Amino acid sequence: MSAPLVLREIRGAACWLTINRPDRRNALNDEVIAQLVAGYEAAHCDSTVRAIVLTGAGEKAFCAGGDLSPGENFAAEHSRPTLAYADLMRLAHRATLPVIARVNGACVAGGMGLLGMADLAIAADHARFGLPEVRVGLFPMQVIAVLQPLVPRRILNRWCLSGELFPASVALSAGLLNEVVPAAELDARIATYIDSIVAGSPAAMRRGLYALHTLQDMGFPEAIAFGEAQLSLVSNSEDAREGMAAFNEKRAPRWSGR
Repeated sequence: MSAPLVLREIRGAACWLTINRPDRRNALNDEVIAQLVAGYEAAHCDSTVRAIVLTGAGEKAFCAGGDLSPGENFAAEHSRPTLAYADLMRLAHRATLPVIARVNGACVAGGMGLLGMADLAIAADHARFGLPEVRVGLFPMQVIAVLQPLVPRRILNRWCLSGELFPASVALSAGLLNEVVPAAELDARIATYIDSIVAGSPAAMRRGLYALHTLQDMGFPEAIAFGEAQLSLVSNSEDAREGMAAFNEKRAPRWSGR
């Protein structure tokens, strides 16, 4: 029996999803995408999971994008109105668990889309990034949808039009990453981020991520009105009442997640 193309492991309060194709630099194909979708959905159905960590197997690559080897076919099926990779990004856009990208190596093409889907991102200092699609006659059409809110337009234009690779330091300065650390420190920093997430209210984070994803597509009048309504809802949660009580009683909150 062959190993799964995406490993799913619960580590404490986090669900780790690891693309398991190190021989193909963790490139994407339809089965990898399907298993990533299943991993996202399973994590959201597990009440003990507080965060998702997305990474690649080995030390060389986070994800090298779509698998362009013979036999792999990313052409559109005209009977389907949407593409599997785009559906994965739609799913991530609706996620109500924080997603942390653990960038352990090369992150290019479709891998940049996976990075853009995440709420937080930490990279090893040897990681390289890029959108090289133009060099094989393509263009990162779907990836730019998730990168545009993160990266200044002139920078994104350069990446798309040149196809050049760039180091983690450039990705950090452009806003793609929260931190760059030595590879040996990567997992320790991930653990620190997870600990910070666990300290907060699960109910507030779920509604907050929903609001963050929704607000970015609104103009100011709609966004501020939406925010008013969401604040009223989250203020009436059990977690909000517990958080206020714990603050006034000078103790750690006991979150119910409701």
